[in-house]
Amino acid sequence: MGGTDSSAIVNASLINGNVWKTGLPEIPDGFLVFFGNDRDGMRQFYCDCWQKKLNGETLEPLESQIVSVILQHPEYHSLLENPDKAKTREYLPEMNETNPFLHMSMHLGIREQVGMNRPAGISELLQQLALQVGDHEAEHRVMDCLAEALWQAQRSASPPDDQRYLKCIKEKVRR
Repeated sequence: MGGTDSSAIVNASLINGNVWKTGLPEIPDGFLVFFGNDRDGMRQFYCDCWQKKLNGETLEPLESQIVSVILQHPEYHSLLENPDKAKTREYLPEMNETNPFLHMSMHLGIREQVGMNRPAGISELLQQLALQVGDHEAEHRVMDCLAEALWQAQRSASPPDDQRYLKCIKEKVRR
């Protein structure tokens, strides 16, 4: 319990776009207040955002972004309504389980990349893909490319390869 969760790393590195500059996440002051560097803190923040939405409370901009992703994933609502379960649940890729926090974090990361158009060209590619399959499904398809880019970068201890990442997205557009 309380270990590092890959979704916290994705949030720290992608939402700030810093992984695309240096290959290593630079976490600005105050960022850890939102997500923490541990799994429980980040997961609790997602649960808190959802609870605020359910209670009709005013959301901060980052909370609104998170809630917009949560709204697209009703299959995660009951989990987010039970913070104790959310914080302790393990997701095992070898059992073909999807970590909902990693999944939602990747949505946020992709949206941030598109908002900054970084790597250059991603905004146009996602827009083209969205015209073919819809906004949400386009993010899911780009997510496959993003996961591969991050895995390759981690494996080679180097920055993500922008050109390889964009090539993967272009292939999704052509299908």
